[in-house]
Amino acid sequence: MSDIPILSRERMALLGQLLRYGVTGALASVVNIGIYHALVRLAGIHPNLAWTFGFVGAAATGYVIHGKWSFRGHGSRDRQTVRILRFAIVSLISFALNSLWVWLLVQHMDLPIWAPYPLVLCVTPLLVFWLNRQWVFE
Repeated sequence: MSDIPILSRERMALLGQLLRYGVTGALASVVNIGIYHALVRLAGIHPNLAWTFGFVGAAATGYVIHGKWSFRGHGSRDRQTVRILRFAIVSLISFALNSLWVWLLVQHMDLPIWAPYPLVLCVTPLLVFWLNRQWVFE
């Protein structure tokens, strides 16, 4: 009757982190996309510049919530300066990849301003989760 495999403690911790990361990432994405969309639509700002402003808002939101909630109990918290620097590097990688999506789909292919959202919300976060877990919040 007990043929259902039970997840190990480590896998449960990883699953918990991934779920918390997803919720936090969704919130940060709402901040990013909200700023981006408003600046493009309401202020007429260039899409890549608007994405930059959105990114700054999302990165600040993400750092605080990921550090306190998404990766709670994972790794040490004794090297704050190193963690901030690493988070900034990972965030810049994320920013570059998402800016590529915006440029490619909106600027180059002339698709609607919402066209990058699926890649921004699905592809980039998986890479960034792995980098944050393995390197930033180790």
